[in-house]
Amino acid sequence: MTLPRTALVTGANRGIGLATAQALGRQGLALVLGCRTLEEATEAAATIPGARALALDLGEPASIQRALEELKEQGIGMDVLVNNAGVCPEGGLEAVPMATVRAAFEIHVFGPLALIKGLLPGMRERGYGRIVNLSSGWGSFAEGLTGPFAYSVSKAALDALTLSLSHELKGDLKVNACCPGWVHTRMGGPGAPRTPEQGADTPVWLATLPADGPSGRFFRDRRPIAW
Repeated sequence: MTLPRTALVTGANRGIGLATAQALGRQGLALVLGCRTLEEATEAAATIPGARALALDLGEPASIQRALEELKEQGIGMDVLVNNAGVCPEGGLEAVPMATVRAAFEIHVFGPLALIKGLLPGMRERGYGRIVNLSSGWGSFAEGLTGPFAYSVSKAALDALTLSLSHELKGDLKVNACCPGWVHTRMGGPGAPRTPEQGADTPVWLATLPADGPSGRFFRDRRPIAW
């Protein structure tokens, strides 16, 4: 009997993260929902049969280390990692405090990097892995990096991480970034035209790519876009 693939989705308590986790669950993946508090994770996991809750704050390195240790102790290996957790602090370079910039980089770059470094050895051992980094058009050089400073620059760094890592992955291990579009979430606001389910479509597709699927690319609506 073949065991189902297991996926960790960060920021999974609402919005695109929860919609992604629920869609992956419907496709038969086992789910671990990473949220800043165990209470948030437990509430979200209750919406997906068999899902596990994991306290995981991407802005706190100690929380990431504890989460990785917990997964190891429980013998849970990750086949899929969806780095969805995010923040969008307002303001340009002169207006935004350095502490806010550092926090954005912790959540968008260093946190995902720590998870990748912690989970990639297991993926290599099993010969299978899908890493999906939720980015944004605001983090695209081709689209002008026109968003709030801390958000745009940290998402651009996440894109760089994605492309650089893709050169190191061989075999059935893939890493891609995607822009979910302007989504009606707490971050996107009530005027956004897309539902969380629509925003989750491309991340879910990338998380379940076949062996001949792409790697090291940036996507929107399942179509490649420029970095």
